[in-house]
Amino acid sequence: MVNKKEETLVEHLEALRWVLIKCLLALAIGLVPIFFVTPYVMDLLIKVMMAGGEVTLNFFSPMEVFIIELKTALVLDILVCFPYMARQIWRFVAPALYQNEQNFIKSIVLTSSALFIIGVLFCLFFILPLVIRFGLSFVTDSIQPVFGIGNIVSLALWLSLVFGVMFQFPLIAYALIRSDLVSIDAMKSKRTYVFIGILIISGLLTPPDIISQLMLTIPTYGLFEIGLFFGKRKKIL
Repeated sequence: MVNKKEETLVEHLEALRWVLIKCLLALAIGLVPIFFVTPYVMDLLIKVMMAGGEVTLNFFSPMEVFIIELKTALVLDILVCFPYMARQIWRFVAPALYQNEQNFIKSIVLTSSALFIIGVLFCLFFILPLVIRFGLSFVTDSIQPVFGIGNIVSLALWLSLVFGVMFQFPLIAYALIRSDLVSIDAMKSKRTYVFIGILIISGLLTPPDIISQLMLTIPTYGLFEIGLFFGKRKKIL
C-alpha cells in the first residue's frame, strides 16, 4: 500500500513537472514572434492613449526602448499563451474534482477572465486618454510636456492591472454570499461602507483628479450590485 501511494505521488509530481515544462515551452516559443510584433502593438496603444494629442514620447537611455519592448512582449506573451497554459493546468487538476466542482470553476474562470479583459479595455480606451489630457492641462508657454515612454508604458500597465482587478468585484460579492460567509442582507446593509471603500481605493490607485476616480468607482460599484443580484438568485453548482 505504501509503495502504491509513493508511486501515485511520484506520478502526480511527474505530471505536474510536464505541465510546467509545457507552459514554459509555450512561453519561450511564443516570445520570439510576439517580440517582433510588440513595436506595432505599442504604437497602436500609444495612439489610443494619446487620443490625438500632439505629444512626442522620449527615451533617455540607449537601451530603454528595448527593455520596455521586452517587458511588454513578456506581458503579451503571457496573455496569448494563457488559454493553452490554463488548459494544461485544467487537465492536471480536473480529474481530482467532482463534476459540479468542475462546472463551477469553469464558470468562475471564464467570468473572471471576461471581467478582467473588460476592465483592461475600459482603462486603455477611456481612462488613460483622460489621464494624458489631465497632464496636458498644465501646459503653459513656460511649461512644456516631456513625456518619457517608460513612464507612460509603466502607467498603462499599472492602471490596466488595477482596472482588471477592480472589475472582479461582482465575483467577490457572489462568492461571499453563496459560500455563506456573508449574508445577502448584511451585505446590502453595508452598501454605504462598500461604496466609500471603493471610492477610497479608487482615489489611491488613480491619478489625482476626480474624473478618473469616479470612472473607476462607478463601474466597480455597479459590478458589486450585479454580484449581489446574482448572489441571491443563483446557487453554486
